[in-house]
Amino acid sequence: MQRVREEAIVAAVNRLLATKGYDAMTVDEVAAEAGLAKASLYKLFPSKEDLAGAAMVGVLDRALAFVDGLRAQAAEAAQAGQPLRALDQLKAVTRWAMQTQLEGEMPTLPAQNSHLSAALQSNDEYMDRLIALSNRLSIWITEAQTSGQLNPALPGELVLYTLFARACDPVVAMLKESGQYTHAQILDWVTSTTFDGMALR
Repeated sequence: MQRVREEAIVAAVNRLLATKGYDAMTVDEVAAEAGLAKASLYKLFPSKEDLAGAAMVGVLDRALAFVDGLRAQAAEAAQAGQPLRALDQLKAVTRWAMQTQLEGEMPTLPAQNSHLSAALQSNDEYMDRLIALSNRLSIWITEAQTSGQLNPALPGELVLYTLFARACDPVVAMLKESGQYTHAQILDWVTSTTFDGMALR
């Protein structure tokens, strides 16, 4: 029963963070959305920061599952003599992150909030998953740079942070809100500008 309640709360937090953002989200709204009394919610998640952390753990779990699925496909393709490019794997992860945002399932957290930042950094579940995801992506980044698929002069950390930024890219949100473009167009365009730039080729 407790697990069901936790899942309902995390789902509610995720929806509210995706639509309203961290600063505008209130604990009262989370409780109402999850169908629980505020006191019951606080027994499971003592603070707003804990709620945000749980939502981020959830999205990182989904990201890791997606990446591990890509790694399994790459292993099968390599055994079949048709290796997949590291760059294509990075593009697939980037598209997944943006698609998750377009579907309203990507939590939006403020970049500058020292209290939230400290809470996340002290959240072992969050940090373990973030490090695991960073390590997996860094392997592909190194492979892509070594093979000339990505500019080797760029610091790997810069490439990693650029890919993470696509998960909460305001360009994606603004193009969606304009109502003029399909999700496929947005994904294609932002993926292209991320990896190829905007210069005419």
